[in-house]
Amino acid sequence: MTIDLHERVHLTHGYDEGSARPIIVCYVTNRCNLACTHCFLYRDGNPNERVSPRLEIPDDEMLEIIEALRDRHGTRVMVWMGGEPMLRRSLLERGVGLFDYNVVDTNGTIPLADLGPLTSFLVSVEGPPDVNDAIRGAGTFARVYRNLENLPDAFTSAINIQCTVTRSSQGRLGELVDLFLGTRANLVTFSFYVPAVDDTTGIGWETLEKRMVAVEEVRRLKIEHPAFVTNNLAALDLMAPEHAPSVAADCPFRSTVLPLFLDGRSFTTAHCTYGNDVDCSRCGTWIAYEFAAKPFAFPDYDA
Repeated sequence: MTIDLHERVHLTHGYDEGSARPIIVCYVTNRCNLACTHCFLYRDGNPNERVSPRLEIPDDEMLEIIEALRDRHGTRVMVWMGGEPMLRRSLLERGVGLFDYNVVDTNGTIPLADLGPLTSFLVSVEGPPDVNDAIRGAGTFARVYRNLENLPDAFTSAINIQCTVTRSSQGRLGELVDLFLGTRANLVTFSFYVPAVDDTTGIGWETLEKRMVAVEEVRRLKIEHPAFVTNNLAALDLMAPEHAPSVAADCPFRSTVLPLFLDGRSFTTAHCTYGNDVDCSRCGTWIAYEFAAKPFAFPDYDA
């Protein structure tokens, strides 16, 4: 099979064929087993049609498209997204071999597959059980916790808990850290809710000044647990109101990543990995500030 990238990948929003993209963020399915209240994928204006498995791009075709994009853009790191990417486990098992390093962004309610030491799972948990389940559904925290407890001793893929901080969770983050210390989780990362331009959820902050309560709590936890909380103190500094607008205006994450959203039997690009309707002036994604504090560089995966 020969893939025509012009037909199968529609580049929009300033993305072009000649640019180097060290990282691809690929939404491999729009299907999900949860219905989280804050999920950006299913907001109006984003490519998000849910179709049955038989209508999705088959594994062989998708992997051929991804491999061709890897070669064209010089990509070495792949982030497998959804929906819930573990619903396409066989695709992941084959696809991780195409890249130097892989990240699987999952809700953690489906048992994880050992995809090797050059893959890490980013497991979304939004706070202690009551906070998490209010967003992700009753019993989801317990399902995630049970799946981590049931991992075999020989499991080699790293586990990173990712919490999207909101106004309702900002005072409960220490509880989350305490719950996962000493478990199979290797790390915890805090990101911050990214609102839509017309956001009506009420879970974000009206201003960057008000968000600093949450930022300072993450700073406290980083100082208290420096080896477990991954957030960079310099990156947290950049989230202050006097710095954050300049990071958003020249986003280092957007210039590094190729975001691929499903569009029928093809891929398309959105404004960024959070879709087309994001309020960049209030962006809270941790990785943008991490890259602003320390530009992305490839680790020596062979070391």
